[in-house]
Amino acid sequence: MPEPTSNDPAPLTGESPGSPPCRGFRSSGADRAPEPRRRTGRRIGPVKGIALVTGAGSGIGRAVSVALARAGWTVVLAGRRRETLEEAAAEVGNDAVAITCDVTDPQSVRSLFAEVEERYQRLDLLFNNAGIGAPTVPLEDLTVEQWQAVIDTNLTGPFLCTQEAFRLMKRQSPRGGRIINNGSISATTPRPLSAPYTATKHAVTGLTKSTALDGRAYDIACGQIDIGNAATEMMARVAGAGALQADGTTRREPTFDAAHVGEAVVYMASLPLSANVQSLTVLATTMPFVGRG
Repeated sequence: MPEPTSNDPAPLTGESPGSPPCRGFRSSGADRAPEPRRRTGRRIGPVKGIALVTGAGSGIGRAVSVALARAGWTVVLAGRRRETLEEAAAEVGNDAVAITCDVTDPQSVRSLFAEVEERYQRLDLLFNNAGIGAPTVPLEDLTVEQWQAVIDTNLTGPFLCTQEAFRLMKRQSPRGGRIINNGSISATTPRPLSAPYTATKHAVTGLTKSTALDGRAYDIACGQIDIGNAATEMMARVAGAGALQADGTTRREPTFDAAHVGEAVVYMASLPLSANVQSLTVLATTMPFVGRG
């Protein structure tokens, strides 16, 4: 199966029905908005800047949020489920702020970035991480709705967030910032029965390259991290029951600690804007990817 960036069969970046488009809350659960960069939490190292992570409530998004905070970043966690986000923000610490947001909804995304700007007056890093997969069924059995849900979350979501990040990064002072997209190894190599996920991840690679090119004149860098078999809740089946292989068999596959993804993103984010990791792949060393299985 592909490696979606969430552990929920429904998009993890939306809201519950009837909820406001975008609502923020502190890791403590207090209703009052925090003062920008107020130093009340545990902070390791100097403050690096303001980072926004989508799909941050669990899995890779949560691991990256923890790693960024430990490296000194102030982290804004975005996602659908308030309770999960609140738990993640408490783990992240460092005055982390959690904001419920649906990345498939343009108004919700606008509200998210407006709140980031209101709180901090800038954004230095966007990690486009939110993503979902489709049922592992023959391509001809997929519904249009299942296809569209993956497109909306995995491709339209990063596009909408990138648009808003560009607007903010262009007008803030100092100008510029960095965008990192979670591409997955499915951005180059598909698993069986994964057409919607694989198509969107290939498209994310194109978005990454276009973003890097269009951002060049405005000191906006963009790179992509492709991840294979990080040990998240969603990938538990790969190490347990196993994953369908290209030859039709099902085999267990090795995984690796998602904390290493966080470390990789921290490295990419730590570079000056004059340097950029355009593409980085991190995967379980012995997983069946390099070669023919």
